[in-house]
Amino acid sequence: MTALETPLQIGGVEIPNRLYRAPVLECAGNGEAAVDTLIDELEPTAASGVGLLFQGASIVTDRGGCAAPNMTRVHDPAFVERLERLTGAIHDHGGRVFLQLAHGGLRSMATWHAEYRQQHPDQRQLAVSRPPWQLRALDRVGLISLQPDVLSTSEVWALAEQFGRCAGYAVDAGYDGIHLSAANMSLIQQFLSPFYNRRDDEFGDGVRFLEAIHDAVREHAGDVSLVTKVPAETAAPGFVRRHLSRTDGIAIAERAAAIGYDGLVPVEVSPFWDMSIVRGAFPDRAWAASDLQDDYAAVFGGRLRASAVQLLNRLQARRFDHDPGWNADFCRAVRERVDVPVLLEGGLRTRADCDRYLGAAGDDPAADAVGMARPFYAEPRLGARLLDGADALCESCNNCTVPQVAGEPGRCRTPAIVRAQARLRRDGAYERSE
Repeated sequence: MTALETPLQIGGVEIPNRLYRAPVLECAGNGEAAVDTLIDELEPTAASGVGLLFQGASIVTDRGGCAAPNMTRVHDPAFVERLERLTGAIHDHGGRVFLQLAHGGLRSMATWHAEYRQQHPDQRQLAVSRPPWQLRALDRVGLISLQPDVLSTSEVWALAEQFGRCAGYAVDAGYDGIHLSAANMSLIQQFLSPFYNRRDDEFGDGVRFLEAIHDAVREHAGDVSLVTKVPAETAAPGFVRRHLSRTDGIAIAERAAAIGYDGLVPVEVSPFWDMSIVRGAFPDRAWAASDLQDDYAAVFGGRLRASAVQLLNRLQARRFDHDPGWNADFCRAVRERVDVPVLLEGGLRTRADCDRYLGAAGDDPAADAVGMARPFYAEPRLGARLLDGADALCESCNNCTVPQVAGEPGRCRTPAIVRAQARLRRDGAYERSE
């Protein structure tokens, strides 16, 4: 039986317990205040006792690739060197921090963010293959804008090398590990997915890209602990015939473990960036916010289009049930086939669910570690309460997520939760028990 407080080994790194902060947007950018913003976001979580923190998706290229405003780029070694203050702050609290490396590919802002396109009219998206007909149809009717640059074989190798270089910068700055963003419609998922990948070279096998990144990381960052998400596109809509099944996801996980990945995060997603990622309630408060209406119109290309996106958001909220630990069955199936740690995230909110999926009470374990993401927007010091046996306040209302398309920081916008957090803070609930 494994308790939440039990240490865990991921590659060469010992994690002090099995609770982790899953990657979410810190909205720090790369400006003068970026490092301070990241410290403000992450240090309280480490101070609360969370064993492992995954810094959110950070872009490996010097332009393009951002899937949302204010994402941080890590292509510049001089900038990454400044992040020693962040890793040192987390280590001072006994925590470990991995940097998630990413590129958006066809999910990049040049595809969907109207205001960004106006400001960067010549920016094109990196593409694995010619975009699927469904995306081309949306482009023809003006709902998105596609200017794809399909990567040549040599360019794929160069991009894998860039992932490796950024991993080396991160290790030099004190990061304990690397996490690859290989889901949520990232470029790595696009390589893995038959919906996107129609290549006829060696990278027609998308796992070959994972292998190339692994080898580049080993070249530039040595034996640093290396974790990747593993997608299964089980939430694909009916009009998508070619997608990754759970069986495909299990096979990818087995191959990734054989290649040398030190940990796996299996997730059931869609081929698109939709509410399969953030299941829960329709964020009515966020959509109705009077101070964000002009921003939404600018982002989506007008108020009518913003209303259309809002309607789609409402329909998807009805489609995707919020089942705590919705990736558990996939994780359990992967865990039975690999000999590296498997990490579970997706809708976990209670200590009881954390214990159950770890097998702490004799249940069949689904994973070796459990993570939460959105709850840390509401309670940055949530770890202290979870490790003390309490539950997260987060109600999965998603009011924290939608404003991020307009460049707003991730924070809880539900008054009842904000008030409850303030009461708990006054009562000392976020102080760590000895």
